[in-house]
Amino acid sequence: MKKNILVCGIIGGLITTVMFIITTAITLKGGNFDHGAIYGYTAMILAFSLIFVGVKNVRDGHDGGVISFGKAFKIGFFITLITSTIYVISWLFDYYYFLTDFAEQYSAHVLEKLKASGASAAELAKKTAEMASFSQMYKNPFINALLTYMEILPVGLVVSLISALVLKKKKLAE
Repeated sequence: MKKNILVCGIIGGLITTVMFIITTAITLKGGNFDHGAIYGYTAMILAFSLIFVGVKNVRDGHDGGVISFGKAFKIGFFITLITSTIYVISWLFDYYYFLTDFAEQYSAHVLEKLKASGASAAELAKKTAEMASFSQMYKNPFINALLTYMEILPVGLVVSLISALVLKKKKLAE
């Protein structure tokens, strides 16, 4: 079971990392952050599909076709934790070594969209202050990691919950 969790978690982490790198390259090259979330969450769902695979492998291969909701959710949780941690480490590495101006580029994009939408000077000033605060806060590695976990972890927990509900199977009465 542990090997199954580890393999599924690592593969999930590699999927999110590769997709993150591709998406970031496309986003930064085009200067358009509008579709990054769609690509990112699609990659997360793809990576977290391995939760279903991992739980099913344990249920069918190790537990004789029987698994409780709790055990299935626990397997999903640990796969989520491994996948998410790989994603967070990859993001921190990229952010602090390659994307050092990411927060500033993102802030500029948000402000440009706000201007294009016809926002007032007061709205622009308020958003500029918010984005400056965000950029400063995001430089703290702990806050950065926490926000990145908050981005991916809930998705994995939802997929774990759904997988556990779908795959739970009680022992048939004899």
